[in-house]
Amino acid sequence: MSLETAPEEVRLAVDLIMLLEENNIAPQTVLAALAIVQQDFEKKLAPGD
Repeated sequence: MSLETAPEEVRLAVDLIMLLEENNIAPQTVLAALAIVQQDFEKKLAPGD
C-alpha cells in the first residue's frame, strides 16, 4: 500500500513521526505529549460538546 492511498490517520501518523524524529524529540517527551493530546481530543468527543 502506498502512503498516498493509505487512510488519513496513517498519513497523519507518518507525518507526526517524521516531524518528531527530524526534531530529535526524546521518546519519553513524545509519549507524554501524546497522552496530553489524546486526553484533549477525547474530551472533544465527549457527549454534549
